[in-house]
Amino acid sequence: MTTRTYSVPGISCGHCKSAIEGELTPLNGVESALVDIDAKTVTVVGAISEADVRAAVDEAGYEVESVN
Repeated sequence: MTTRTYSVPGISCGHCKSAIEGELTPLNGVESALVDIDAKTVTVVGAISEADVRAAVDEAGYEVESVN
């Protein structure tokens, strides 16, 4: 299992948090997905590819800038 933190500059409110977490949480391999509004990050724990995380964030209407 891995933990990755993604920078998503477009995060600004609770709606952003709900939209992104709503796309990520049901995906196979995701143990948890947590959006930090102030830091503008998404932390994903689980066995899921970076491409799948990027696709889910894109589906929510946001763009991943970088991965840590």
